[in-house]
Amino acid sequence: MKDVKDLQKKLTFEIEHIANKKPDIMEKSQEFCEEYKNFLSVCKTEREAVSTIIEMAKANGYTEYCSEKKYKAGDKVYLNNRNRALILSTIGTLTVDNGTRIAASHIDSPRLDLKPNPLYEKNEISYFKTHYYGGVKRYQWGVTPLAIHGIVYKEDGSFVEINVGEDENDPVFCISDLLPHLAKDQRERKMADVLKGEEMNVIVGSLPYEGENVKEAVKLATLVYLNEKYGMTEKDFLRAEIEVVPSGRARDIGFDRSLVGGYGQDDRVCAYTSLVAELETKNPTKTTITIFADKEEIGSTGATGLQADYMKNFICNLAMMQNVNMFTALQNSTCLSADVGAAYDPTFGDAYEPNNSCYVNKGAILTKYTGSAGKGGTNDCGAEFMAEIIGLLDSKNVCWQTGELGKVDQGGGGTVARFIAECDITTVDLGVPIISMHSPFELASKLDIYSTYEAFSAFLNR
Repeated sequence: MKDVKDLQKKLTFEIEHIANKKPDIMEKSQEFCEEYKNFLSVCKTEREAVSTIIEMAKANGYTEYCSEKKYKAGDKVYLNNRNRALILSTIGTLTVDNGTRIAASHIDSPRLDLKPNPLYEKNEISYFKTHYYGGVKRYQWGVTPLAIHGIVYKEDGSFVEINVGEDENDPVFCISDLLPHLAKDQRERKMADVLKGEEMNVIVGSLPYEGENVKEAVKLATLVYLNEKYGMTEKDFLRAEIEVVPSGRARDIGFDRSLVGGYGQDDRVCAYTSLVAELETKNPTKTTITIFADKEEIGSTGATGLQADYMKNFICNLAMMQNVNMFTALQNSTCLSADVGAAYDPTFGDAYEPNNSCYVNKGAILTKYTGSAGKGGTNDCGAEFMAEIIGLLDSKNVCWQTGELGKVDQGGGGTVARFIAECDITTVDLGVPIISMHSPFELASKLDIYSTYEAFSAFLNR
């Protein structure tokens, strides 16, 4: 019997709960996630994330990148792309034609954007019209306390930042829903249409402006408030970038405080874990490039998404500075596409294939491919790089697991991995398992968060 058990242990593969495998990181993960919760609570938009990361980078010796300057090993720089995406880099002892080490997360999350002309009044209630951004279940956003974040440029060229609904003394905002007593017809709708896109109207006021014969007096009262508070007029909405997000701070979940709950963990949990690993990197052999990208949730489009060339241009500029081949620099680079995975949720277990799912408290998830159906839209990592990363994580005693995004024909999704791979860079996905992904309140294990930080640290510092 002993021989059989030894044989079984030798030949089979089973992922342990981190608390059993590495009990020493229990306290470390709790401490690490206190700062993470602060980051998550402050960085509700990509602009806020960029601003916060730059502040942290400067405090750790990073300076703004200049393509005209020569950099030496150990120098730390940041490249701000339009205040909505960012690159941090630590220059390595080897020239970049030996390759760079890239960790690429995204800092945008599903949300509601204000339409260009958002403010209107109906039956003496003023509303903001919204356009949802990214993959959301729209019904989850009804009757949820909401905050308004953004930036408004005015006619004179000045700008003002808006952040309402986060301080305990602030008002919050809300999308209404139909009471169950009158929801007979609504119950017949398909889930996707329980709350339709054009019904996602945010209530922002209900008191009229005082005066006789005032047309749309509630709308006017809202405009008067905005003008007095921010100096803006209705036309200024056309020069604004305003997002509606869930109100409130990230919180501990469970009697044991083992989970973090909060908005935007896809993908700011990977942004934060890779950020800390980058900040702690000292004199790496290969140059590190830690990316915080925009627009992933809508296909990595635009000048701040990773279909744009800013990452490639940054590497090529470093190559030109060092008088080495830029194409070789790209070809020899490797990347961890830092994005989350769908943790197995026992309540909805039918959507998952248990043998190929990731689980909370089992470690960082290493994902060979994403995509949908027949692997459409994915980077499918080769066996060589999978072996390299698995070997690295094992050698550093990092807890990790693998997993797919649910059953084969259940749905699917993608990451930035395919766009980085298309630059001739070897890439694989690695990140944190998430429960209730893309909801206004996502859940992640503190042990998984800390293990993912350990994985990025091992990768950037090897």
